[in-house]
Amino acid sequence: MNLKKRLSSFDLTNLIIGSVIGADLYITPGLTAALIGPASIIVWVVAGIFALVIALVFSYTSYYVPKIGGPFAFVSEAFGKFYGFLTGWLLLIAETMALPLFAIVFTRYLHYFMELEPWQEILVKGLFIFSLTTVNILGVKLGGRVNDVLTIIKLAPLVLVIVLGFVFLTYNPEKLVHNYSPIAPLGWENFGSALVLIFWAYAGFEMGTLPASEVKNPQRVIPRAIVVGMLLVISFYLLTNFVLYGSINWIELSHSALPLVLVGTLVIGYVGGMIVSFGALASVSGASSSFVLGISRLSYAMSSEGLFPKIFSKVHPKYKTPHMALIIQGIAAFFLSIYGGISQLISFSVFNLSIVYIFVCLSLVVLKKEKETKFVGQRILPFIGIGVCGFLIYHTSIYDKIFGSIFVLLGIGIYFFFSRKNNHNL
Repeated sequence: MNLKKRLSSFDLTNLIIGSVIGADLYITPGLTAALIGPASIIVWVVAGIFALVIALVFSYTSYYVPKIGGPFAFVSEAFGKFYGFLTGWLLLIAETMALPLFAIVFTRYLHYFMELEPWQEILVKGLFIFSLTTVNILGVKLGGRVNDVLTIIKLAPLVLVIVLGFVFLTYNPEKLVHNYSPIAPLGWENFGSALVLIFWAYAGFEMGTLPASEVKNPQRVIPRAIVVGMLLVISFYLLTNFVLYGSINWIELSHSALPLVLVGTLVIGYVGGMIVSFGALASVSGASSSFVLGISRLSYAMSSEGLFPKIFSKVHPKYKTPHMALIIQGIAAFFLSIYGGISQLISFSVFNLSIVYIFVCLSLVVLKKEKETKFVGQRILPFIGIGVCGFLIYHTSIYDKIFGSIFVLLGIGIYFFFSRKNNHNL
């Protein structure tokens, strides 16, 4: 049973923005302030350049292979099903690590409005994950529309913070100078670790390539949506963080679990804190909705190729969505949200994403057709992207490397189990 083409260019651009701008912007500034101080703004610039390079590689590759499953389809086309499966498997692991993070951060910002007992936090995380799962089961169009609304809601408080923050700094230039001096009070030793955390804030653009079979005119729409979406994301991130580090001292930021609330409260008062907190809830919900939609399409694509349990490719007879894939990933995300820690989940996700990005960069080297297209930098960008990913992998923890290697070996085992089973059935 085929999935329906219901996502427009506007939907897909919002899906990408919604996937990228989520929990990360609302927690990462505090984490990196403790590592490198106000020099974090420089890391945001570097990470943005790194992410744009890889996003361009994705946009070019999606032009040549506009199929559902994104990286899984790209690498399968370039190198065969084995490497395609490994890519899809590692992406599935990386993005599954992200889903519980959204539930954790949603619960953390909800504390601004009400105190929650531990059992109530677990209940909220469950309601958060399964409500978004239900929306996406009811239809990709509804999921896309919900994401459109949440994306608009989440960006409005950021625009308010940026505009009023610049007004505040214009009237208080001494605060800007004081908070950025010295730029690196802790030195540059933790630059790599901060870059891993901030790069994760830019990840998520790959979600725009996963539901290709449900996009109208994917060969034209997907590349444009990725480029437009990422340029808007980078602009929001840099402007927001410039205001954040200019308005609030890095020491105060490093001890805050809700860093953007500090800015909202500073420039508008208590109401500002409420607006930013509400925006954080919408932002996390929007990003999670995008990930819920995208990840289910990846496991659906792998299952449709006979490389994953058949249950993941079951399509709901009425809503035409991969409902079982959505339910299973929702259950996994719920349990991870109870037992996982933020920094550990981020670092492990970046390790796996980096390997996925390397495979996609290599795919573009094979798939590019210079006689057909004249994409800017399609010869050199894949190699720059591979260098970026190598840098990120180097700066992840030893535990990420060990457990990441274990998951690679596990993926190889799963592939050979299902490929042998398929050959036997033939």
